[in-house]
Amino acid sequence: MKSRTATISRKTGETDITLKLNVDGSGKSTIKTGIPFFDHMLTLLTKHALFDLELKVKGDIDVDFHHTVEDTGIALGQALHKALGDKKGIRRYGFFYLPMDETLVRVALDFSGRPLVVFRVPPGLEMIRLRAGEFPAQLTEEFLRGLAQHAGMTLHAEVLYTSETHHLIEGVFKGLAKALDIAVQRDPRVKGIPSTKGLL
Repeated sequence: MKSRTATISRKTGETDITLKLNVDGSGKSTIKTGIPFFDHMLTLLTKHALFDLELKVKGDIDVDFHHTVEDTGIALGQALHKALGDKKGIRRYGFFYLPMDETLVRVALDFSGRPLVVFRVPPGLEMIRLRAGEFPAQLTEEFLRGLAQHAGMTLHAEVLYTSETHHLIEGVFKGLAKALDIAVQRDPRVKGIPSTKGLL
């Protein structure tokens, strides 16, 4: 069966991105965003979703990490949308509980064509104050929003409990990866587009 692939080039005044995605890959990646922690998270996502990803980003990281992280989410979302095409035969829904040491994350998603992100962390946890090394934790939500908006995906990600910022972010990326892996799988029982509307 033909692999589902996409190539995206996206250039703005803030970022210059080239991306190649194979949804039917084996977890191989070459990723260079200029932000080491973000590279690590994207490598984990690729590995656990069993995607192949080549990604190169030149961003204004001397100003802030925000544009690079958000625009990478946008480009990856565009690639998913393009690679999945009309979505015939896919499972469509994916969900996963991801334990990361003391952290537990729940991710559920739907390639519905209706972009939405719900991102929740434990009450009282101020993401804007948290960092993993030099990486601001609140940028996790910016990545998710860019991804979901351009993939046409409803995405719920909830950190049920945690006490470590690195594990919080890593748990979200790994949980997202596993939910994506489930949702994009071809299911031989699914005939045509998995919707009573006939369109996603």
